[in-house]
Amino acid sequence: MKPMKISSELATVVGNGPMPRSEVVKKLWVYIKKHDLQDPKNKRNINADEALKKVFGGKAVVNMFEMTKLVSKHLS
Repeated sequence: MKPMKISSELATVVGNGPMPRSEVVKKLWVYIKKHDLQDPKNKRNINADEALKKVFGGKAVVNMFEMTKLVSKHLS
């Protein structure tokens, strides 16, 4: 996968790019697990903190499938 530019909002979560999409997703999961943002009852949902809300377009809860679509908007 070719390295992609990362928006400033996403860079606050995963670090500065450019990096491949696969690496962005890995780092996103590291961030989610480190900050305990995965919903304990429904593991498919991510409870966004302030940094992730900026990446997720202001949404407080996002499922993992929707997350990849929202993150794509921050890659170019």
